[in-house]
Amino acid sequence: MFIGTFAPKLDDKGRLILPAKFRDAFAGGVVMTKGQERCVELQTVAQLEAKAARLREASMTNPEVRGYVRMLFTGGHEQVPDKQGRVGVPTNLREYAALDRELVVLGVMDHVEMWNPQTWESYSAEQEPKFADLAHEIFPGI
Repeated sequence: MFIGTFAPKLDDKGRLILPAKFRDAFAGGVVMTKGQERCVELQTVAQLEAKAARLREASMTNPEVRGYVRMLFTGGHEQVPDKQGRVGVPTNLREYAALDRELVVLGVMDHVEMWNPQTWESYSAEQEPKFADLAHEIFPGI
């Protein structure tokens, strides 16, 4: 499980040093894809394969499904971190999420997200009151 918030920086070559607590999970490889709300998602190959299996069950005659699948997989990038735990963030994904040197890296249960700090701050400011004031059960038993 991925949990926590970190503020690493991209180096001059566009590489992220993975937070130490995430390195073991990604030692065998990391897949970066476009995420919702203009972030970049980092997943293991196994996690993305599991997601792909679920997506194969969706109707490909639905244009929204086709669009989602295309955006998710065509912008993806797979690599193995180097010995220092660094991974390169491709230009197309840095542009998609407006990532520059400063980042926010989030552990989000089953994946990791990279955000532009200002985008994350705005999103978080919008979501926190909703989270704090939630008065009904949105997931069974939680």
